Amino acid sequence: MLQWHSKLSFFFRFTMLSHRWGVGEPLLRDIEGKGIYDLEGAEGLSKLQQFCHLSLTCGFSSAELQEAIGSMFSWYHRSSLTIVYLADVACTGLLADSDWFKRGWTLQELLASKTVLFYAHDWSLYVKSNAANHKIDPAFLEELCKATRISERHLRNLQSRLCWASHRRTIRPEDMAYSRFGIFEVQLPVLYGENAQYALGRLLAEIISISGDVSVLDRVGKQS
Repeated sequence: MLQWHSKLSFFFRFTMLSHRWGVGEPLLRDIEGKGIYDLEGAEGLSKLQQFCHLSLTCGFSSAELQEAIGSMFSWYHRSSLTIVYLADVACTGLLADSDWFKRGWTLQELLASKTVLFYAHDWSLYVKSNAANHKIDPAFLEELCKATRISERHLRNLQSRLCWASHRRTIRPEDMAYSRFGIFEVQLPVLYGENAQYALGRLLAEIISISGDVSVLDRVGKQS
């Protein structure tokens, strides 16, 4: 059984894209049933084409919002590769200058992914190295730790997870809590319209009920 699982996993590997949502991003209905490279349009379509060219795999899901948020961490964790596209950083720029490191949702994409490669705005590798994974590349880790404010050992170990997102922001206030559901492996209803503090309170209550660790209340940090 393990042998078959290994073979199936090899043939059904997939790549994830982590990026900031910009103007003119194509939706599923815009590309469904069409050849990606035959389409012309806004900058968002070019981004998708470049991603497909790099990964040689292109997959989309029609999952509902609740399921998508609940399973997002798992999808990134099971991916063979996560490509991080930094549209606002040149190959000679600084990681910390990118808005990608200031957004709530991208934190779990970084933490969940086992293999990550960062690309600059021109789709060149941010760091020219032979490493196939920037998360374990010594030449890259120092700058990555500074940009995320997370130590090297914690990038691989999800302790103190609440305070890591304290300097990040989301468009919808409730997403500051929802974007952490996957990091803590909790399944909670997504209730847009609830107060952001209530959303975080539900998350904390669930963490405490599962772990029994009330010390998480000391590690929440301030919301940006």
